[in-house]
Amino acid sequence: MKRYLSLALTAVATVAVAQAPVNWTQPTEPFHVIDNVYYVGTAGLSAWLITTPKGLILLDVGVPGNADLVEKNIIRLGYRLSDVKILLNSHAHFDHSGGLARLKADTGALLAASEGDREALERGVYIGSEDIHAMDFPAVKVDRVLHDGDKVELGGVALTTVITPGHTKGCTDYLLPVQDSGVAHTAFFFCSASVAANRLAPHPQYPGIVDDYRKTFARLKTIKADVYLAPHAEFFDLDAKRARMAPGKPNPFIDKGELARAIPPFEKAFDAALAAQEGRKP
Repeated sequence: MKRYLSLALTAVATVAVAQAPVNWTQPTEPFHVIDNVYYVGTAGLSAWLITTPKGLILLDVGVPGNADLVEKNIIRLGYRLSDVKILLNSHAHFDHSGGLARLKADTGALLAASEGDREALERGVYIGSEDIHAMDFPAVKVDRVLHDGDKVELGGVALTTVITPGHTKGCTDYLLPVQDSGVAHTAFFFCSASVAANRLAPHPQYPGIVDDYRKTFARLKTIKADVYLAPHAEFFDLDAKRARMAPGKPNPFIDKGELARAIPPFEKAFDAALAAQEGRKP
């Protein structure tokens, strides 16, 4: 029964996927990023596997059709799908949450997600644009509701949630202590802060979205992390960093200034989008 359900779930949101960038659904080999963090996504959409002695944590899956690719990448790394115990989501948009229902059905894992994104996940819609069905995705039940500062723990590994609303009402980042050659670092799994398809004015995507964005930009500037991992490959130069990885060389994913450099362009784009939607010059 699970397998039949999984196949049915992948048939949703085909129109939106067909119009998406090619690299969103382009297969790529999984690889080790740092410590217990592995990349199992596609060429354009991230999916993160965090290993622990008690099983696996999977953050994001991508569009609905990417579920099969992510599952194959997990298996290529030598794991079983039943090893996945916890599913996490950066934000409830079809290009990141679309495959969660399939993974949940195939692994039996529990889904933990933010209060702000719970409705979107359980309805399978883009909140505020429910009539645009091209952005729908398979609905999935949230088993644990997360709030800012909560810990997601498994096998002695703990991720800390950082809720930064705007891109979605419950946009969720995660902080994870990691090590490289015995040196401690902090990985930051970024949600997003782009405007994308959001309406800011005069009819906002959801009440308070503009203030949420502004608070989020301020909050992100206080985060201290030197391993910046993002949901879209172009957000953090995934291909270039992967190409530079080699035994005996510094890990290119470690860059203490990258997060600080990444946020201002998002804020500038937000200011420009807000001005445009309000009909004024930025």
